[in-house]
Amino acid sequence: MTAMKVAALVLGLAGAFALGVVIGPQITDRTPTVASSDEIQPAPAPSPAPVSTKPSAGRPAASRVSVVPASAPEVQERMKPVLNAGTNLKWAAEGFRDAEQFATVAYAARNTGIPFAVLKHHVIAESKSLADAIHEFRPKLDAKAEAKRAGIMARSDVAAIGIH
Repeated sequence: MTAMKVAALVLGLAGAFALGVVIGPQITDRTPTVASSDEIQPAPAPSPAPVSTKPSAGRPAASRVSVVPASAPEVQERMKPVLNAGTNLKWAAEGFRDAEQFATVAYAARNTGIPFAVLKHHVIAESKSLADAIHEFRPKLDAKAEAKRAGIMARSDVAAIGIH
């Protein structure tokens, strides 16, 4: 191969890489584009989840509901052995409404063998129930029972953390 061909090949690869760097974020960004800045309206702020310290009907007084964020360091440390080694815990906790939902999906992934990222995507991005997501990938399993089992394990973990 001549030096000219090698140089052309290297320039072509560098150009393709540069093009990918420039247009990659535009391809993967799923937010709608706005024609002018006059049309931009701020998104409504999400309302915070209600925190109840009163026992609900049918529950013993010792069972109090408190919302623990999935991003809490204690939660992430508790989920570390449940998730695959090397999982980015900040990414894993991102998008869940609370620690219990995060832990439930993590336990369901471990118990069913379905990758955590797949279950997270279906529960968070597609707003499916955990049982529906499990059933989609493991139709022979009792998806409702697996989701319930994961929920029980998650509630136990969140209660053990003791953040109120």
